[in-house]
Amino acid sequence: MKVLSVNLGPVTEVGHGTRRVPSAFIKRPVDRAIAVDSLGLAGDAQGNREVHGGERQALYVYPHEHYAFWRQRLARDQLSAGAFAENLTTEGWLETDTRPGDILRIGSTEVEVTRPRFPCFKLGLAFDRPTIEREFLESCRTGFYLAVREPGKIGPGDPITPLHRARSGLTIAEIAEEKLRASRSSDPAESSE
Repeated sequence: MKVLSVNLGPVTEVGHGTRRVPSAFIKRPVDRAIAVDSLGLAGDAQGNREVHGGERQALYVYPHEHYAFWRQRLARDQLSAGAFAENLTTEGWLETDTRPGDILRIGSTEVEVTRPRFPCFKLGLAFDRPTIEREFLESCRTGFYLAVREPGKIGPGDPITPLHRARSGLTIAEIAEEKLRASRSSDPAESSE
């Protein structure tokens, strides 16, 4: 497992209906190691800290393996690292093998997996596709958040080394599946199928 790309983004304003809202969805790769503290990568931002970021969502990971699926699904030849607003685009680290409570070292930083990402409307704005929030959940390709246990630096090419694997509990993919089932059972249009 390794980091393919470290991605940062500033807060900008995006159109949402008749108003503009702050967003740091657009992340761009950097070519160097970046300092990491309990709130995430130095130089990265969140548009709304009430629902994004914080110590339990300091870093967002998205597996590079999912990019081929989304290129086909979205009919886009190009999707750059950071396209899903992830801080870390990784290789070999999937939701099916990852549980909340897993502890890993990335570069000189120690992290703990906390939960899957359940995107907000800004994902739809970024891709100009209102249905993508639902598609994202249905795909169970959600990526996941990390808490920082020990600050350090993370850079492109850094290995991801497991230190402790949670022995019980659902995987990130299984939690996403549970959320999908719950949303279907609460949606009258879908529960009548």
